[in-house]
Amino acid sequence: MNRVVANFSSDATGGKKIQLKDLRGQNVVLYFYPKDSTPGCTQEGLDFKDLHSRFRRQKTVILGVSRDSLASHDKFKKKQAFPFDLLSDTDEKLCRKFDVIHEKTLYGRKFMGVVRSTFLIDADGKLRAEWRKVKVKGHAAEVLEAAKNL
Repeated sequence: MNRVVANFSSDATGGKKIQLKDLRGQNVVLYFYPKDSTPGCTQEGLDFKDLHSRFRRQKTVILGVSRDSLASHDKFKKKQAFPFDLLSDTDEKLCRKFDVIHEKTLYGRKFMGVVRSTFLIDADGKLRAEWRKVKVKGHAAEVLEAAKNL
């Protein structure tokens, strides 16, 4: 696991356009989550928020990604006071690039959904770690430890 992640561009909260190539020189945590304002996704975001200053000391940018609209993201970010941007992936291009859309089952119903996953990209744009089927509890701290070791 040391392959260069191809550049991508995505619309982000606050009317921004984020491109991976513009973040070179910093590590990037790209965490994919299923849906804004749901309990697990809110907790995951709050955990990253709580450790945000420690990630910054590691020269690491945090970006949350889901298929929700920018309007939903802006509302979610504001309500939770997230100090990092959320990327809107309504066309699922980023989700598919990182292979996080899979069949899921809820109450016996099958559907295609985002599997909670996190990717750590180093300052040179190389994928250095990935976590799939993430359990929220303790996850942000685990990602911070990996960022410290880059």
